[in-house]
Amino acid sequence: MLQLKNIVKDYGQDDQKVHALQGVELAFRDSEFVSILGPSGCGKTTLLNIIGGLDAYTSGDLVINGRSTKEYKASDWDTYRNHSIGFVFQSYNLIPHQTVLSNVELALTLSGVSKADRRRRATEALEKVGLGDQLKKKPNQMSGGQMQRVAIARALVNDPDILLADEPTGALDTETSVQIMELLKEIAKDRLIIMVTHNPDLAERYSTRIVRLLDGRIVDDSAPFAGSEVEKALPKAREKAEAERKKGKKSMSFFTALALSFNNLMTKRARTILTSFAGSIGIIGIALILAVSTGVNAYIASVQRDTLSSYPISIRKEETDLSSFLGGGDSTETGDNAALGPHENDAVYSNPMLFRMFNTLFAPDRKENNLTAFKAFLDREMNPETAKTALSQYVSAIQYSYAMPMNVYVRNRDGQYVTCDLSKAFSSAAGQVGGNDALSNMMSANLTALNLWQEI
Repeated sequence: MLQLKNIVKDYGQDDQKVHALQGVELAFRDSEFVSILGPSGCGKTTLLNIIGGLDAYTSGDLVINGRSTKEYKASDWDTYRNHSIGFVFQSYNLIPHQTVLSNVELALTLSGVSKADRRRRATEALEKVGLGDQLKKKPNQMSGGQMQRVAIARALVNDPDILLADEPTGALDTETSVQIMELLKEIAKDRLIIMVTHNPDLAERYSTRIVRLLDGRIVDDSAPFAGSEVEKALPKAREKAEAERKKGKKSMSFFTALALSFNNLMTKRARTILTSFAGSIGIIGIALILAVSTGVNAYIASVQRDTLSSYPISIRKEETDLSSFLGGGDSTETGDNAALGPHENDAVYSNPMLFRMFNTLFAPDRKENNLTAFKAFLDREMNPETAKTALSQYVSAIQYSYAMPMNVYVRNRDGQYVTCDLSKAFSSAAGQVGGNDALSNMMSANLTALNLWQEI
């Protein structure tokens, strides 16, 4: 049983608001043929869409078998449309590349009915509307009246409680319209049919009840259903609703949806092939760009690693400021020579450039790095369990060198043990070069670093 309680439907907002329905109060019996009449724009189709769950009302309530639809979720509306409502439209809305049988089967497919049961029920529905011998035809091979019969068969195949017809005879000639109305009248014996039409002659001839609308309001009802009659029918309606709820909700299976999609693709082979070809070009292009960019990035990373391997970053405990080293050889008056004072024109002065450069290089105030803390940092960051940064992915290897002197002694001809250190020997020789103390000190400092041992 269907009840509309003070249904209001508005379109737009504020000053642009249009009142399509204004407080519609209406109830329908379980089996009757109701025609809704009225001029264009009075709200007939809007009312039909709200009853069928295709449109939402602004306020009021739509009560189905005693249950308010204010509590309905999207899944509840889907179940209502799939199992309780059948739609017949003026424009038929048939799928042109499907056969008549496939068009009727589609309603059952969406409801999750098995293939064998679909075929049987669709065939029975088409036989009921007089098209049992035209199952393999396509819609474009049929007349308007035959296509409307197919639409009616599709609406009936789910055995709905309510059949909604929006101008079912609007595109048909008079003779065909009479045939369709006779068919609807026969169907209305065991279910509710609500039809919107502009033809009052057909409505008065075939309908059991006529409801007239004007400006979104009901102005006349030839056989109202209200009061005690409604209260008497409510218990039965609630029992029916409970039985429907216990049946559960069925939906189309994944494999059925996949099969339908494949069939639809095959009906337009040329379009499908061209679309697939164009899509594959795009996918291949994107894959090619990604492959090239990935390869270039890998090559750049490889070059960087090889370069760092050839020219590693070295950090020493003591470092010399190269800018001061180079400045030590400045021969201009703005450099270290400025400390010598002004030169006389008739005098000859020496320019100890090398002395100042090496004096800067081996100056006692050389900068010292905290390698102990730095090594602890490297040990922590190169360990995956304790690392806080991504340092390990930028480092291929770390090598530590320690300036530890290796004192090796040998026995000389006199049987005495003496150190075998070439650096001391060269230092001793350097001290005898021309009596130049500065040059001797310089050679001694450099040769101290000479070591016959190499770390592996």
